[in-house]
Amino acid sequence: MDGQEYLNKIAGDVRPAKKSRASGLMGSPLMKVAAIGVVLILVVMVVGMALGSGKGGVEKQSTELLLHIDNTSAVISTYQSQLKSSTLRSLSASLAAILSNTSRDLTNYMTEKYNYKANSVDKNIIEKATLSKDELDNVLFNAKINGVLDRIFAHKMAYEISLIKAEEASVHEIARDDALKTMLATSYDSLDNLYTQFSDFSETK
Repeated sequence: MDGQEYLNKIAGDVRPAKKSRASGLMGSPLMKVAAIGVVLILVVMVVGMALGSGKGGVEKQSTELLLHIDNTSAVISTYQSQLKSSTLRSLSASLAAILSNTSRDLTNYMTEKYNYKANSVDKNIIEKATLSKDELDNVLFNAKINGVLDRIFAHKMAYEISLIKAEEASVHEIARDDALKTMLATSYDSLDNLYTQFSDFSETK
């Protein structure tokens, strides 16, 4: 090996290894800026969603709650007179009264606050609410023709109460209006008292 070959070998041994293309791209200023941009976009989206839970969130959730209440009231009116137990009929009447009061107060509030009109509600919200109503009605209809309406009615009303309470709690959490929060709290407490009675109902009592 001559002198030149020896120097070339040494230079080759100490020459730094080339960085991989992927590593070079990830470490480039351009990629760092892009990554920061993605993070900023995500932050803006999260903040936007949080802010969106204000008026829009309250209006949408209140509309869903109102439809649920009105649909449940309609189902109650269909089957209440067919219940055999006088105790269950009394509970059903109490539930219907609470739902009616809440529907009236919530409708008045939404009309004043959001210019609510029943015929202007989003079609998807209506379809979802109608589907739930039809499912409840079908269950109770089958219970009636099978002679077990009282037991199934009590069970389903306890379940509907729990759903409505959950919806009221959700609206209450994001609401900023004290009048709305008070209205929801009043309805929630009244429903809470009935929930236990429907849950504990027994045809043998």
